[in-house]
Amino acid sequence: MSERFLSRSAVMLLLTRETNGETEILLQKRQNTGYADGMWDCAATGHVDAGESMKMAVVREAKEELGIEIPLSQVRFSTITHVFTPSTGKIYYNAYFCVSDYRGLPSIMEPHKCDDLTWFNIHNLPSDLIPDRAIAIHNYLMNIPYDEIGWNNESV
Repeated sequence: MSERFLSRSAVMLLLTRETNGETEILLQKRQNTGYADGMWDCAATGHVDAGESMKMAVVREAKEELGIEIPLSQVRFSTITHVFTPSTGKIYYNAYFCVSDYRGLPSIMEPHKCDDLTWFNIHNLPSDLIPDRAIAIHNYLMNIPYDEIGWNNESV
């Protein structure tokens, strides 16, 4: 009999702002996490804890990782990716939420996990951005609500 309910759910914050008529997105550089260390990632990411919704998880992760306050009403769904990593057999549902209205100045609150925090033009992202995050940002820009990654021997 196959094992059930082994997929994981995570949330990713697409924190954006307008600067000189251009949209910028805040990215963090990962370190010491055991996953994609040295690569750029969304501004705040994390697993959904028991007893919380995905939107609640985004608000919590933003506070923990960036020190900012986000009103739950400002969290807007962007896209979801259903990711399968053949090398590990892990399956994730990664939900991306866009926020542009928040209180506070984004700062590195977990320096042991984050090496840098930088605003990038959303149309000129770094080449060392985690690949499935790049796909999700593209989906956000193109209004694609759902995508599958890794299910057809794609590399992730």
